Amino acid sequence: MTEQKLFAYGSQGEWTATPDGNRRRVVLHTDELMMVEFAFEKDGVGVLHSHPHVQASYVAEGRFEVTVGGKTEILSAGDSFIAPSNVTHGVKALEAGRLIDSFTPHRADFLV
Repeated sequence: MTEQKLFAYGSQGEWTATPDGNRRRVVLHTDELMMVEFAFEKDGVGVLHSHPHVQASYVAEGRFEVTVGGKTEILSAGDSFIAPSNVTHGVKALEAGRLIDSFTPHRADFLV
């Protein structure tokens, strides 16, 4: 059995291009929970989508137009949102920024 990673550092983790033209890096994960950092350039879009995972997102930097379940709000650094399981959601970066997303359970598709 491998030892569980309990700490992560900003200098660690490989950035991966996302299908919608942004970048992500898996920060930490267990089977039950995953933390992922997403980076967006101005006008970058996280396309509307849904998944069975519950997602909680924190705006670490920038401003985003966020849509969850058909409702749209403008969120800035320090704000957050939740996308419940199977609810359609997406974002548009109004300026360059970063989101810190947590997923439960973990996104196995991000570990491939």
